[in-house]
Amino acid sequence: MNRILVIDDDIELCELLSDYLTPEGFEVSAVHDGEAGAARALEDEPNLVVLDVMLPGMNGFEVLRKIRGRSNVAVIMLTARGDDVDRIVGLEMGADDYLPKPFNPRELVARIRAIQRRAESTPATAAEATHETLELGDLVVDKGTRTVKKNGRPVELTAVEFTLLAELLEHAGRIVTREDLSKKVLGRRLTPYDRSIDVHVSSLRKKLGHELAGTERIKTVRGVGYQYAQSAEGAISP
Repeated sequence: MNRILVIDDDIELCELLSDYLTPEGFEVSAVHDGEAGAARALEDEPNLVVLDVMLPGMNGFEVLRKIRGRSNVAVIMLTARGDDVDRIVGLEMGADDYLPKPFNPRELVARIRAIQRRAESTPATAAEATHETLELGDLVVDKGTRTVKKNGRPVELTAVEFTLLAELLEHAGRIVTREDLSKKVLGRRLTPYDRSIDVHVSSLRKKLGHELAGTERIKTVRGVGYQYAQSAEGAISP
């Protein structure tokens, strides 16, 4: 995951990121408007997109919508500091993570590395895959191919959503704290007012359905974390 596309109209910032990320081993290209950025992301198939919300013409949300219509490439959105609405909307639309401006380039590298570790945990070929499978209720989750089926039908999840679901399934019936989910799914410590995990859980509920065998599929344990329902209809089979 070394090819990064930056979509931001701040030319100086793009040059700064290129200067900072290139010595870290990344190949960086930049586009300065939304429409061209969306086209480049879909044509060149970079490993990761750094996408600013505030863009001339087509804004970052519209760009993300176009990208997600055809690609599951990892996306980190750049948002205005303190603008929780932008962060939540971006995550709900399928962004993997966000970073508020202004930011330290080291923090961006840390976010990229966390996404990189998730991607590299996926076997490159079927022969390398362990095909560890988690089965519970109406779901079959193949950790080797990172695929999910509900009642035999594929469910499209982002990389973050898949990792989150696998973590919850592996601890089905038990409470997993938001702090632990943040570390294991996002690769970082939970910070005050960070709702990333909550938004990703909400997206999972929408895609999988809110109930499992008549009970709440993913239960919120207020002030603590989340608990995936331990269904009497199915057991986890590693």
